[in-house]
Amino acid sequence: EAMEQQTISVAKAGIICSLNARTSILAAANPIQSRYNPQMSVVENMNLPPTLLSRFDLIYLVLDQPNPVMDRRLAKHLVALYGKEAPKKAETILDVQTFAEYVSFARHECRPQLTNDAFTALVDGYVQMRRISANKNTISATPRQLESVIRLSEAHAKMRLSETVESMDVDEAMRLLRIATQSAATDPRTGRIDMDLINTGRSASSRVRTAELVSSLKETLNSRLASGSVTFQQLLEMLNEGGDSKEVTTQDLQAAVRHLADEDFIMTSGTG
Repeated sequence: EAMEQQTISVAKAGIICSLNARTSILAAANPIQSRYNPQMSVVENMNLPPTLLSRFDLIYLVLDQPNPVMDRRLAKHLVALYGKEAPKKAETILDVQTFAEYVSFARHECRPQLTNDAFTALVDGYVQMRRISANKNTISATPRQLESVIRLSEAHAKMRLSETVESMDVDEAMRLLRIATQSAATDPRTGRIDMDLINTGRSASSRVRTAELVSSLKETLNSRLASGSVTFQQLLEMLNEGGDSKEVTTQDLQAAVRHLADEDFIMTSGTG
């Protein structure tokens, strides 16, 4: 509620009220294995619930990739810290006091309103984002992304100390969202943008894969195990012994087993 609606509801001792929570949240997270795995989604790498991750307007991936130019600059800076001469400091474009006053003035005095051109640009931009996923059984944009674009457009207009939100503000907001979406909401299996990765933690291709695996798993269990039990590793070997081009991974099988357990088709016990 605090991140999506910018309010906090309080109900205590017979007092019911709604408090404003209008602030920006900047957060950073490391991958669960200390190294980002490009074969896994952002939710799987960060191990954060989708209900929390999907509330952020922009999600950027900062990956450590080899780059000769950037590597040389970083190496020179680190080596200079241990040298006789201190590294050169960057020139100050704007002092801290002036910048703080600028931000404070923009927050308290600027209330930009949407113009007709901005209204049209928002509608057209949202429709264009939705069109990316047409006939692909994926969702490339939701109303939550549209609200994000509106907030970013208003913020960009405040930076200009403008009383109106122009189409140029919408274009910049769309550019920021497009870059963030391409890096964070791309399905590693298909290479397509799928907002379900962030909103639900699972992509459309993953759901289809799980459904197919559940069906195959039912056939395997009915034909080979009329009675008795089987370990997880044995079941994994049974499914992969057919030489299927799509190898069943441990993660896929775990999702399928959980699905069958929820249907009371099987019973699980232990960790094997």
